[in-house]
Amino acid sequence: MKKSLFAALAEALACTEISSKLRLTAALAADWQADKLDWQNQPAVALACGIPAKPELIPPKEVPTRNISTPEGRARLLHAIVHIEFSAINLALDHAARFRDMPRQYYADWVGVAAEEAYHFTILRERLLTLGYDYGDFPAHAGLWQMAEKTNHDALARMALVPRLLEARGLDATPPIQRKLEQCGDHESARLLDIILHDEIGHVGLGDRWFRTLCTARQLAPESTYRQLLNDFKAPRPSAPLNESARLAAGFSASELAELRPARL
Repeated sequence: MKKSLFAALAEALACTEISSKLRLTAALAADWQADKLDWQNQPAVALACGIPAKPELIPPKEVPTRNISTPEGRARLLHAIVHIEFSAINLALDHAARFRDMPRQYYADWVGVAAEEAYHFTILRERLLTLGYDYGDFPAHAGLWQMAEKTNHDALARMALVPRLLEARGLDATPPIQRKLEQCGDHESARLLDIILHDEIGHVGLGDRWFRTLCTARQLAPESTYRQLLNDFKAPRPSAPLNESARLAAGFSASELAELRPARL
């Protein structure tokens, strides 16, 4: 008898111990690939996001500025990205666990993303360790998860405002960060961000695809609906400069990017 996909997702999501969460996420992805998990007619399960004791979570505005010309400043920057990747594991697990009655491919997509985010977390954490620090050594913020909580009621809003909005902002932020790291001589960290950027285009693309699929099912115009959701949720807007090539690859249209450029908002 197959195990429940949703029970496995809930277990991985709720886990607070980092190595155990990584292990459970890898096992979940392997079981899914081996067709050992049943995603149909499964009982409801309670969902809770497991947050480790460290790092300390503080409001975004209280996160200290980072001078990346110093070793500690570069470690703080890398720590912030490691934290985003850890949050992204939980987000992908929650995307899959929370919304029922979706096509099988929806669950396949987000289970796969959870495994990729766990890989990103692992390689970036290993890089942070080479700098003499570990995940949890600096404060972080929970902005990504807060938006997930606000969109718990609706898969369409979730796809729009987490992968298609907040994670897409990461596409914009990564090239300038890479340039700064290169200028400081930290070529290895910049190289790792190439891996992250490549994969994150795909993750944002999945959010775009499922957002558009849900809009079609509800007979909504995707791009105007997206702008309306930004207003309804008082969501943070894209900031300059947009990584237009990455966003186009992820599914945004040229006309939509013209509307989303910061000068137009």
